[in-house]
Amino acid sequence: MRYSPAPMLDISKIRAITLDLDDTLWPIWPAIERAENALAAWLGQQAPGAAAVFADPDARLAVRQEVVRCRPEIGHDLGTLRRESIRLALHRANEDTSLAEPAFEVFFAERMRVDFFDDALPALAFLAARFPMVALSNGNADLGRVGVAEFFVAGLSASEFGVGKPDPRIFHAAASSAGVAADAVLHVGDDAALDVLGGLGAGMQTVWVNRSDHLWTHDVHPHETVTTLSALCDLLRAVPERAQ
Repeated sequence: MRYSPAPMLDISKIRAITLDLDDTLWPIWPAIERAENALAAWLGQQAPGAAAVFADPDARLAVRQEVVRCRPEIGHDLGTLRRESIRLALHRANEDTSLAEPAFEVFFAERMRVDFFDDALPALAFLAARFPMVALSNGNADLGRVGVAEFFVAGLSASEFGVGKPDPRIFHAAASSAGVAADAVLHVGDDAALDVLGGLGAGMQTVWVNRSDHLWTHDVHPHETVTTLSALCDLLRAVPERAQ
């Protein structure tokens, strides 16, 4: 395969940053695992039939697939998909389907209890002092509940917007929420396809946060690759802080 040369990052063009959340600021799977365990324990006491469904990986996947088949319009909305999967499991177990709401809140509360990468909070403070930042996520993290809302001027998620990355529309909406054109935005994230290819397709500069030394396998490249957010801050060290 022939690869096109990597573009050069032009710091002078950056007027705003859009930033992925899951696996960029914190590892997502430890939070999901805690949330799954909390949900299982709660259902075990409140709805043992649904708990048995969710304890079986094949049955759990079948329920999720059935929800997506019946309601394809919510496939991008991970929170609603989770809630409706719980509701269907309750229904199939002949249990109270109104338990879906409190059950989901048990899951969501733990999903919001994230463990930040060591470089995340210092980097957020550094970047927010220099650029308006917009959170841009296909997940359902709540900036306020996670505790980072102060660093962002806005947040867009696939569940709220209606489409997710790599669709250029959500990138363009994020640029608009920062008050700049797409070509004045630097998008930063860990996912090669969703973040880098999506950002490039929307006309943005991109930085790939590659914490795990993955190989790049696409024929277009990010403008920069970093292994930590501290390294991203080093790239932008020459940018002065904004007037407050």
